[in-house]
Amino acid sequence: MLYRMITIVGGLVFVIILFALIWFFCKKFLEHHGVTDQVKDRAMVLATWTFAGISVGLVFAVVGAFVLGPWAFYRTLRGHGVDISDGAAVWWGLGIVLASLGLTAIGFFGFLMLVGAY
Repeated sequence: MLYRMITIVGGLVFVIILFALIWFFCKKFLEHHGVTDQVKDRAMVLATWTFAGISVGLVFAVVGAFVLGPWAFYRTLRGHGVDISDGAAVWWGLGIVLASLGLTAIGFFGFLMLVGAY
């Protein structure tokens, strides 16, 4: 029972880490493209919608996260007036999703191995 509780708490921590990574990558993306006005707030909006797209995509099928996450990133980015082409926005969104999910998955599987659940 203790391992189940540790795993659940660890899983929740890694969900927070996933969102933090998405926010960090979105913030760096905006800074890279010259956005200086309210970067943290814009990154939060961009990260929230990207996270929502990933979450809904994971519910339907794991592959859906790699479709809905970049799509949500692209759609939200269009509202921020960043000077970037549509194709590049989708690829940047996919890169952010891949990097965030990859780092979180590596950390979570390491955590599961540490507690003996994997």
